[in-house]
Amino acid sequence: MKKEQLILVGGGGHCKSCIDVIEAEGKFNIVGIIDIKEKIGEKILGYQIIGCDDDLNKLIKIFGNYLITIGQIKTPEIRIKLFNKIKAIGGKLPIIKSPLSYVSKHAFVDEGTIIMHNAFINANAKIGKNCIINTRALIEHDVTIGNHCHISTNATINGGVEIGSGTFYGSSAVCKEYIKIPENSFIKANSTVKN
Repeated sequence: MKKEQLILVGGGGHCKSCIDVIEAEGKFNIVGIIDIKEKIGEKILGYQIIGCDDDLNKLIKIFGNYLITIGQIKTPEIRIKLFNKIKAIGGKLPIIKSPLSYVSKHAFVDEGTIIMHNAFINANAKIGKNCIINTRALIEHDVTIGNHCHISTNATINGGVEIGSGTFYGSSAVCKEYIKIPENSFIKANSTVKN
């Protein structure tokens, strides 16, 4: 089966982790990376930086698939802006799932989201658009995660929790079941969320 071509948008540390997942999944050929103009021509794990944000309009006519590989800690603003731009000019944002992850057949994952190695998504969970479900994150049954969220490494989200769009949920954070976390929340690493 012929692999589809994929362009990565963002060339930092998160990009390297994404490359590892994409290579392991084996569904896409990485054509190149979009980053700042000054870095064009440089390589990340063997893949060349082929353009900057200004080149997206031109590239969209040749390559259809894009993944936003900029990380998200302080704010989702850059990821949201890029997601909206790629959608507006006709690009596709596929779902990327590590073969080392578990995603229940009864779960739903929306476009542009990446599920990293050893993440676990249980039955009836719903994950929004353009999310990062990072390494070893546990998303339990009936959880709803809004768009543009980053669920960090080793995070635990217990059953029935609702997480609002734009939220950063830190590494090894744990929350009580069936609570609501508002939009654009910032949950610190190692914290316990009870209400």
